[in-house]
This record gives sequence, C-alpha cells and structure tokens, in this order.
Amino acid sequence: MKLISWNVNGLRACVTKGFLDYFKEVDADIFCIQESKLQEGQIDLELEGYHQYWNYAEKKGYSGTAIFTKKEPLSVAYGINIEDHDKEGRVITLEFDDFYMITVYTPNSKQELARLEYRMKWEDDFRAYLKSLEKNKPVIVCGDLNVAHKEIDLKNPSSNRKNAGFTDEERGKFTELMDAGFIDTYRYFNPDKEGMYSWWSYRFNARKNNAGWRIDYFCVSNSLKDKLVSVDIHTEVLGSDHCPVELVIK
Repeated sequence: MKLISWNVNGLRACVTKGFLDYFKEVDADIFCIQESKLQEGQIDLELEGYHQYWNYAEKKGYSGTAIFTKKEPLSVAYGINIEDHDKEGRVITLEFDDFYMITVYTPNSKQELARLEYRMKWEDDFRAYLKSLEKNKPVIVCGDLNVAHKEIDLKNPSSNRKNAGFTDEERGKFTELMDAGFIDTYRYFNPDKEGMYSWWSYRFNARKNNAGWRIDYFCVSNSLKDKLVSVDIHTEVLGSDHCPVELVIK
C-alpha cells in the first residue's frame, strides 16, 4: 500500500504547477495534503477512483487538510474533539479495518515564537488523541509536523537553534511522541542519511542550494514496524515549497 503526504502550500496554486499530473503518476492508495488554503466550493478536483475528505479552516485562505483514498473508510473524523484546536482544519482521521490514517498540519510557532505556548498545548493534546485511537487499532499519522527533530534534519542547525521549528521545546515534544510508541519511518530506514529535506524557504535560493528542513513525516505505531516496506522523499517534485513524502507499508 502506497501512501503519500504533501504540504501543497495552496492547492489552487499547486494545481497550476502540475499537482494533478503528479497525483495520477504516483497512483497512491491514500494521498494526504496539508495547507490546502481553501474554503468549501473553491475547487472541484476530478480524482477518478478516489473518495475525497476535506477539513477547512474557519479563516479564509489558511491551513486546511484533505485525504484522497481509493478504499472507502469505515468512519471519518475531523479535528481532535477540542474546540480550541478544531477551528483551523488541521486534522482528518480515516478509520480502516486494520489502522487509523491521520493527516495533520501542525501549528507553526511563528516568528518570535508568538504561538509557541499554544503549540505546546497542541502537541500534548494531539499526542493524547493519537494514543486514544491506538487503544483500538494502530495509527499512521502523516503531514507537516513543523519541526526538524534532530540536527541532521536541517541544513543549518546552529543558526536556527531558537527559531520556530527547531526550538528545544518543539524538538522535545517530537521526542515525547516517539517515546510514546511511534516510529519516524524515514529515520527507521535512514538513521544517518544527511541532506534529505522536505521544505525549503522561497528566499535565498534555498531549494537550489538544498538549504532545507525535514519537517514532513510519516510516523506509525510501533506495532506496525514489521509491516514497513520503504520510504521516500520526492525532492524532484516541484509545485510547493514542500515536496511529497512517501511510505509503502504492507
């Protein structure tokens, strides 16, 4: 089963830059997106053979997630059942026979860490949500988690130490998620691989110079470890400031 996750940074813009060509070519069983930046009715995607599920932010042109799946899920949930968190369209959960599939767009801590305190609350609540699901069946969670976990996960760790996405606090929360029984699938297969990133700033020729960050993930319950087949980061795919990431699982 092939799973894809992509922060498209505005789906309407991404569609003009080849999104549909890539979607058809990759032929994923489940395709998750983040940062759709849409309201209902603002796009009509013809995705033959796929069921579509959308979660929109109340604020226009902001956040938003979607999942496109070949197999119809048993159930669908939007958000994490906490009003403070569920106004920004950040989470969709699909329940299948053997697992839950979740797409998430984690809140950014913003410049000068204006939202760091909120982010810390989000992290604890989202982790608790995942663990509550896990009582029923294993969890696969993917998306833009807005954190580079280790120094190996970004080009310039020393100069970004106190910047959003690489604070000790955010990195610590990712460690807590791993300690709670989840696997960062990319590092499971590539523990020491350097220079592989999924996001590059639009400034300073960052993508051309590969001055990036790995902030897009597939994380799975430990119980799925033996079912992991392969991972990939599709740095060759343009259309957003992020690139798609892939997980193949039995």
